[in-house]
Amino acid sequence: MATRFNLPPLFLALLLLLLSAAAAGTAPPTCSRIECPSYDVVDQGNGFEIRRYISPLWISTSSIDDISLVNATRQGFLLLFDYIQGKNEYGETIEMTAPVITQVSPSDGPFCASSFVVSFYVPKQNQGKPPPADGLSVQKWGVSYAAVRQFAGFVSDYGVAEEAAALYSSLEGSAWFDAVEKQDPTSVYTVAQYNSPFEFTDRVNEIWLILSVEGNSL
Repeated sequence: MATRFNLPPLFLALLLLLLSAAAAGTAPPTCSRIECPSYDVVDQGNGFEIRRYISPLWISTSSIDDISLVNATRQGFLLLFDYIQGKNEYGETIEMTAPVITQVSPSDGPFCASSFVVSFYVPKQNQGKPPPADGLSVQKWGVSYAAVRQFAGFVSDYGVAEEAAALYSSLEGSAWFDAVEKQDPTSVYTVAQYNSPFEFTDRVNEIWLILSVEGNSL
């Protein structure tokens, strides 16, 4: 006969709260200090998390051709940093946000230039009328689903492709694989970086694979 335990109501409430927090996923620590795009965690699996982003707005560079993700991201970030420091048509300064994301379109070979687009999340207070600037454009996502894999340390040119491939592999056998099976892990993926280059501990980076979810109806 099974033993029954009568748990105090307060203990049960705390347990449910902890379980809910775990199911919601852990936001990168940077997001407790500066604004990040809001999202809901709709699923979690072994090595991945599925997020639903609600129409975030980004300011993006034009395509940067380079053989190095690190170099292209640095080049794009400097343009975006000038932008938030007031180098825009309104002369308006904008608060720093996270993450800075780099969309990667890999080349066909190891010695060929890949294409990179670097983007900055526009804070909510500036989303109504983000200031235009030469060489930059506004991207407004609709409701978007992303498969996400976190990794620590500094981003390197050699590590990100492996992380993207690992994310792709972790989705195999899941209900989400149909949404990415047409995407080769060496095709377009996004690298999200949350930390300043001067932060050496507690660094959080992510690989995003944007999912093709019909009607965004989940």
